[in-house]
Amino acid sequence: MTRTSDPPFYSPNVRSYLMISRILVPMDDSEMAQRALEYALENHPDVEITVLHVVGEPSPWGGAATSLALEEDLEEAAEERAEEVFDDARDLAAGYDVEITTEVRLGHPARAILNRADDFDAVVIGSHGGSLVDRLVVGNVAQKVFRNSPVPVIVAR
Repeated sequence: MTRTSDPPFYSPNVRSYLMISRILVPMDDSEMAQRALEYALENHPDVEITVLHVVGEPSPWGGAATSLALEEDLEEAAEERAEEVFDDARDLAAGYDVEITTEVRLGHPARAILNRADDFDAVVIGSHGGSLVDRLVVGNVAQKVFRNSPVPVIVAR
């Protein structure tokens, strides 16, 4: 038998081998998250794309999520914080004439992403955030998602 094409794992065009109808794109306000959404929009324009923003729970370690501890309604406060990310994502998607779905979750980012991944065919995630701290934390999130996801993960850089 003569092989006429390379097997899927050698192909530069992965989308032709995967049956993808739903993609999860976890996003924060970093450039890498924007690139992840751009990748999904460019390479999978006909699938359902859901943008997930995870707002960390209040922690004694500080950070942006600490001010959530002062809010009366954590979920409403989380949704307000996510709206800027979602507005940017909607604007980007509009440039591709694609509508996206948005979701916000409270909790640890990697855990929240992995908990939602089962409902999708693939996850497209940015490799890291913008600052050094983001690169350490978000890069760690991308690594955990990549290693533990029940579905294929594409890491955008």
